[in-house]
Amino acid sequence: MNFIDFHCDTASAMLEQKQPLRKNSLKIDIEKLQKGKALAQFFAMYIDKEKQKSSYDYCVKMLQNFKQELALNSKSIRLCRTYNDLVEAKKEDKIGAFLTIEEGEAIEGNLDNLKYFKQEGISAITLTWNYENSLGYPNFEWNYQHRGLKSKGFEVVEAMNELGVLIDVSHLSDAGFEDVITHSTKPIIATHSNARAITNHTRNLTDEQLKKLADNGGVAGLAFSVNFLVKKELIDSLCLAKVEDMIRHIKHIRNIAGVEILALGSDYDGILNPVEMEDISQISKLSNGLLKNGFSYDEVEKIFFRNGLRIIEEVLTK
Repeated sequence: MNFIDFHCDTASAMLEQKQPLRKNSLKIDIEKLQKGKALAQFFAMYIDKEKQKSSYDYCVKMLQNFKQELALNSKSIRLCRTYNDLVEAKKEDKIGAFLTIEEGEAIEGNLDNLKYFKQEGISAITLTWNYENSLGYPNFEWNYQHRGLKSKGFEVVEAMNELGVLIDVSHLSDAGFEDVITHSTKPIIATHSNARAITNHTRNLTDEQLKKLADNGGVAGLAFSVNFLVKKELIDSLCLAKVEDMIRHIKHIRNIAGVEILALGSDYDGILNPVEMEDISQISKLSNGLLKNGFSYDEVEKIFFRNGLRIIEEVLTK
């Protein structure tokens, strides 16, 4: 079965570890994506802004490095900016590569920088990571739960809507989520967030948020972080993330908000814990697990790629 994965940190790992895209020691590369039958992979330009003099400069460097790797492997993978690009990639039997940014401070509060990244192929931006930035506040350790978007954050939401850039609310504070979902004129995404009712972690979504996301037409990508999956609030980050725990979250989200909200957001090459699917090539362990647990083939297709296709077609039009 094909799949669309809305989040991985492979691009940053490639830059820092000097790893190629075709075949590497990471959890995602072209060969693994081919084996797993990827329709599209969203590659995040992940930035820890506290470690960089300029989040913008570092993002540009990472983006250039990744696009060079795409060019070297153009027979197998294609940069996609729109739904139509992905349709063409599929016809050419190529993997669709969508580029994203994980840390809104990459634009450094400058809408011209946002426009530049859009021109360079960025299709989605996670407004915050684990730090306060010029746009808003993260849901890190409950510190900023009730603090919403800053004025620049509202400006950026409007600009992203206009430019056709997906707004990602994973990592964003609860109040920030409310601001985005009420202010955005386009569907939004939570690229890698699970159900807080199952695992009481700040990075997961409440039932109310899931319902609002469903009403908005957005999707939530299931994350493979063990701390987002297990029933306890926090466990050893080196414990195994199991398919059965993923299915528990998927069932809850389906029951609360409908199957149309569900997608995949592995966070491979960003999470530290091992996963029952050792890398992206083994993603069928999850689809098979869902089928064995009473999900219909149509439902699994929606989770694995059809819901993703819907939001790509609706938002990524430019």
